[in-house]
Amino acid sequence: MNVKECIVVEGKADTMAVKRAVEADTIETNGAAVGEDVLARIALARERRGVIIFTDPDVPGERIRRIVSREVPGCRHAFLTKADADSGGDGSLGVEHAPPEVIRRALQVVRSEMPQTAEKTEPVTRQDLLDAGMMAGPDSRRRREKMGEKLNIGYSNAKQFLHRLHAFNIQRAEFARAAAAVLEEEERFAQRNSSAWTDERNT
Repeated sequence: MNVKECIVVEGKADTMAVKRAVEADTIETNGAAVGEDVLARIALARERRGVIIFTDPDVPGERIRRIVSREVPGCRHAFLTKADADSGGDGSLGVEHAPPEVIRRALQVVRSEMPQTAEKTEPVTRQDLLDAGMMAGPDSRRRREKMGEKLNIGYSNAKQFLHRLHAFNIQRAEFARAAAAVLEEEERFAQRNSSAWTDERNT
């Protein structure tokens, strides 16, 4: 798999993981500060080839994603779930831990940020998130994680999640379909657990 865009990653280990999965060039931020020289290289790459931001699914990675996205508009985004980026040992999360097939899959479903235009007729609202149980309540975090997987936009807190839905121009209909799928999976899981509990009592 050949990727024509430059891929923004956090460090050398991430570059090695990406190059094991695909043929691509990377730009390393080398820390959460993201210096002016790095931003200048990213801006040039965006103009010449396009850029995919592919950072770790943790707090520092999301901070880098926000900085690059803000300073260099027009980048595309690839995301990993926390499970896919888990080291499996010390609890750290990173692109470097993801298997090649997972990296390839993430780079095949990149999202583009969309400019705010009059064409965006049905944006998701804060009330939509509340109604779907994704802004408050004990299951809201887990539901946002599942939604992030289904919509390929990664996990974030409620405020950032709503911003991300708008940035990627995800309309209410698409959001509603994904939310229905998440709730249906919850119901199936609850039914399986209930059946297993009933069977255990009857034995």
